[in-house]
Amino acid sequence: MLRSCLAVLLMVSSLSNTAEAEDQSLPVVKLSILDHVITVELADTTAARTTGLMYRTYLPEDSGMLFVFPVAGIHCMWMKDTVIPLSVAFLDETGKILNLAGMIPETLTPHCSASAARYALEMDAAWFEARKIKAGDRVMQLPDTGR
Repeated sequence: MLRSCLAVLLMVSSLSNTAEAEDQSLPVVKLSILDHVITVELADTTAARTTGLMYRTYLPEDSGMLFVFPVAGIHCMWMKDTVIPLSVAFLDETGKILNLAGMIPETLTPHCSASAARYALEMDAAWFEARKIKAGDRVMQLPDTGR
């Protein structure tokens, strides 16, 4: 009896923690690339950058996640526990796209910036290509990074 009560208590606690994690919302901002407006969640804390889009099963159209790194550098992304096919654009401090990479769900393959990046923008896998967005294009309305 005690074991089954403990098991139920642990299960309820686990479900509660999962629900709390899902309820934690990140700041949202609008950005533009060429003539496209997108809505992105800001991953501007260590916890948010670590979790990214893991465990999500849906990404609304023209939506993504902007990873804001504390300092510009060579940053890498991977797809651990991420089931949505994504592409990533690495951006310098001015918002210029340095390079893009397609990423395969649930893999640990690193995709890294070609040079010092301050941001990484993850969107649906076909989003950049479908809009003919490429390295050298600029993302506008980036949030102030405190510099």
